[in-house]
Amino acid sequence: MKLLFAFFRLIRWPNLFFIALTQLLFYYCIIIPIAARFEVSFHLTQPLFFLLMTASILIAAAGYIINDYFDINIDQVNKPEKMVIEKIIKRRWAIFWHWTITTVGLIISLYVSYQTSFIIIIANVICTLLLWFYSTTFKKQLLTGNVIISMLTAWTVLVLYFAIGDTFHLFSAPDANFFAATNRIFKYAVLYAGFAFIISLVREVVKDIEDMEGDAKYRCNTMPIAWGVPASKVFAGVWLAVLIGALLILQFYAFQQRWWVTAVYCFLLVLLPLIWILRKLYVAQNTAQYHQLSSFIKIIMLTGILSILFFRWYI
Repeated sequence: MKLLFAFFRLIRWPNLFFIALTQLLFYYCIIIPIAARFEVSFHLTQPLFFLLMTASILIAAAGYIINDYFDINIDQVNKPEKMVIEKIIKRRWAIFWHWTITTVGLIISLYVSYQTSFIIIIANVICTLLLWFYSTTFKKQLLTGNVIISMLTAWTVLVLYFAIGDTFHLFSAPDANFFAATNRIFKYAVLYAGFAFIISLVREVVKDIEDMEGDAKYRCNTMPIAWGVPASKVFAGVWLAVLIGALLILQFYAFQQRWWVTAVYCFLLVLLPLIWILRKLYVAQNTAQYHQLSSFIKIIMLTGILSILFFRWYI
C-alpha cells in the first residue's frame, strides 16, 4: 500500500485530475452542446474522447516521473520530505514505468489519431520529447522550461479542438454547419488555452523563486537566478496584469450578454483572487510565502476550469 501511495505521489495525481477535469468539462459542456446546436457529428466520439483523455493523462504522468528521475539531487535540497525516487521507488523502476506509460499513451494516441486527425499523434510525440528534454535540459535554462510547461498545459485544451476534425477531409469543402461549429469551439479553446498558458507561466516563475536554493546549487539558470527575484516578480506581475485585463474585458462582454451568474462567478472566484495574488506577490519575501502563492494559483486554475460549466447554457 505504501508503494501504491508513493507511485500516485510520483505521478502527481492531483495534476492528472486537473487534466481529466478540464477535458471532461470542455467536451461535455462545450463540444457536445455545440454539436447539438449546429446539428453536426464530430469524429471525436465519446469512446475516442475517453481514449484521448487517457493518453493525455498517461503522457503527463510519464513526464512527472522522468522529471523526478533527473531531479533527485535538486529535490534533496528543495523538498527532501516529498522525494519518492530512491527513497521508496528505485530509479530503475522509475525509468521502467516512464517508458511503459509513455508507450501506452502514444499507442492510444496513434489509434485516436487514425480515427480523427494525424495532428494528435504528431503533437503527442512532440509533447513526450519536450517533457524528456525539459527534465534533462530546458528546465535549467532561462525561461525555456517555463514556456514549455505552459504550452503543454494549454495543449490539454487545444488537443480536443484538433481531435474533432477529420484528417482525410482536410482538402474537401467543409459543411457550413460543421465549419460554424468548429469555429465556435476554436474560440472557446483559445480562450481557455490562453488562460491555462498565462496562469501556468506565472506559477512556474513563482515556483522557480521558491526553489532558488536547490536550483542555484546545481547551476540551473532559472529566471530568479539569472535576473534576480525583483525582476522575476515584475515578469510574473506583468503577466498577471495581462490576464486580469483580459478577464475584465470578458466580464464586460458577459454583462452585455446578460450572463449574470457567469460574470459574478468569474469576478468573485477568478478575477478578485488574481488581484489578491498580484498584491501578495509584490510583498512576498520568503520560501513559505512563495509556496503559499503557488498553491493559491493552483486553486485559481481550478476555479477557472470550473467556469466551463456555465457555457453549457449559453452556447
